[in-house]
Amino acid sequence: MDVMTKQQRHDCMARIKGKNTKPDMMVRRFLWAHGFRYRINYSRLPGRPDLVLPKYHTVIFVNGCFWHGHDGCRYYRLPKSNVEYWARKIENNKARDQRDREQLSKMGWNVVQIWECQLLPKNREAYLESLLSLLDGIFLKSHAVKRYALPDDDDMAMAAESND
Repeated sequence: MDVMTKQQRHDCMARIKGKNTKPDMMVRRFLWAHGFRYRINYSRLPGRPDLVLPKYHTVIFVNGCFWHGHDGCRYYRLPKSNVEYWARKIENNKARDQRDREQLSKMGWNVVQIWECQLLPKNREAYLESLLSLLDGIFLKSHAVKRYALPDDDDMAMAAESND
């Protein structure tokens, strides 16, 4: 049984934001302070990622535990009213998220998913520092110097003979 009227519940739900949420802003400020530049809510990519770092060919989704169904998280509990609706809605969100991540991976993007609970005060610094390490690793991997194989002695001899 809901303690609010339908209109009160509607007004309450209408105030929930999809962009510029506190977790989004935390990640954005942290990355900006560490010299990372990005695009926000980039609509040309599947799933409209919260952050796109083109230089790192990486997209970041900052997901709310409730809205995206973070399994095993204490912040993800279905409401007691209208359970059928919410279960279907959350499952559809999870399926859409999975489909978008797979599509982005096939396009060659590195996909990072950050959960709201990972940004709680007790975990925040360690998690954001690990995000920096991950991005540094991605950058180094994509900009690594490619080693050339030295030709064998037989190949050198054949090349010398063909030049004669």
